[in-house]
Amino acid sequence: MNDTTPGATPGASEDRTDVSRTEQELRAALEALAGGVRPAPDAYRTARGDWLRRERRRRLVLAVLIAVVFTLATLIGLWVLNQTPSDPGVIFSGSGGTVAGTGPG
Repeated sequence: MNDTTPGATPGASEDRTDVSRTEQELRAALEALAGGVRPAPDAYRTARGDWLRRERRRRLVLAVLIAVVFTLATLIGLWVLNQTPSDPGVIFSGSGGTVAGTGPG
């Protein structure tokens, strides 16, 4: 009997059967292999300890990085503020006069 579905190729059903049989055999082999694996008695405790240690390390590195960035930003800001010119500026000349166009009259 001919398969007339679009995109069907001759022998496709045979290939599909072959693939499903291969998948079943592979699944059975992997299940047999996995069934023979026994975890170490303290595997969970060891894995959890490793995870907590990595988490503490991540948090410590992040805290140190934040402290370094904050310190650098503060030092750079203080350095920039300290770089003001020593001569008096135009705005604060200390002449005591009024600016033209303001005041009475």
